[in-house]
Amino acid sequence: MTRITLPRRALGAAALATLARPAFAQATPIRIGELNSYSRMAAFAVPYRNAMQLAQDAVNAAGGVMGGRPMELVFRDDGSTPGDAVRVAEELLTRENVAFLAGTFLSNVGLAVADFANQRKRLFLATEPLTDAITMAQGNRYTFRVRPGTYMQTKMLIEAIRGKTAKRWAIVAPNYEYGQSAAANFKRMLGDAIPGAEIVAEQFPALGRVDAGATVGALAQSRPDGIFNVLFGPDLTAFVREGNTRGLFERRTVVSLLTGEPEYLIPLGDETPEGWIVTGYAPDQIDAPPAHKAFIEAYKARFNDTPRLGSLLGYVTVQIIANLLNKANTLETEALVNALAGLATDTIVGGVSMRALDHQGTLGTWVGETTLSRGKGTMKNARYADGANYMFSETEVRAARPPA
Repeated sequence: MTRITLPRRALGAAALATLARPAFAQATPIRIGELNSYSRMAAFAVPYRNAMQLAQDAVNAAGGVMGGRPMELVFRDDGSTPGDAVRVAEELLTRENVAFLAGTFLSNVGLAVADFANQRKRLFLATEPLTDAITMAQGNRYTFRVRPGTYMQTKMLIEAIRGKTAKRWAIVAPNYEYGQSAAANFKRMLGDAIPGAEIVAEQFPALGRVDAGATVGALAQSRPDGIFNVLFGPDLTAFVREGNTRGLFERRTVVSLLTGEPEYLIPLGDETPEGWIVTGYAPDQIDAPPAHKAFIEAYKARFNDTPRLGSLLGYVTVQIIANLLNKANTLETEALVNALAGLATDTIVGGVSMRALDHQGTLGTWVGETTLSRGKGTMKNARYADGANYMFSETEVRAARPPA
């Protein structure tokens, strides 16, 4: 495994941000274009950007990349639409002269940028978009993804409910690529975990425009034993508030994708439901390795805030990028793609590899239960689920992914 020595050299102290940057003897910066939904999805994207800047400074304080060149991240808002994102991606390549692209949040936006990267034959490191299509049916040579996708995270949740007695299940998910992908995976895997289980209701409200009253009413009318929720952001807040008011969650098993992330738990406050089985991140509750603890302290010191899941993703992404640049030792696209396929990086959460077969990263996430602590939502009983244990099989990848 190729190692980056950031934890010892640049991350060991909470005052990391005050480290003096090396002069680099006027070395030309290596510019990386990062586009994301900084306006629309600020709760996730701003902490993500903060941590990327923290990691960039750590890389540069440790001597830069490719023999002493500074890394420079060029941040742009992707407009949260496929058309805007492609336009921004083009501008980053042609006007900003970036070496390659990274980022995006929404799945439909990520797919559009992936297609653009494939057409332009330029590397795109997708960080947040969770649809399985980005590494499966619409995967391509030039696109890689860091985060575990909907299949991987849904499989983690399915494992957590294996053997439970809930037979009648309802699904609520945002009506776009990510929500549809997550719902399809849950339906696919539910029967293996709970024999005889069935889906009795499905609700797909428009992203950002959930009618919480109507949605909760429809789910309650179906009388489910369990609910699989995929809503996030303001939609989740409205759904939880209405569900609590109507008693929707009482005596029911609730499994919820992403709800354990601080980005979405914090807005719930004292309305956080108890005992939902979730994926997420609770930096003050987990048993983190030393490099991870150092990251948490450095983030708190610089931003006077606790890191979010987006923060973790942003830092790990820069660690992978730095490792990639050092391994490839060139900005030629084909060499970068070849170097990233199979690349193993020592990160603040341990080893993360980019599987060559489908370009999916092995970064995992935490699985636990929601709980209230001092009037705030958090996770309890959280355990790290290594993404390497939840990936599509090689047979499924080869059947779904177009030939190279």
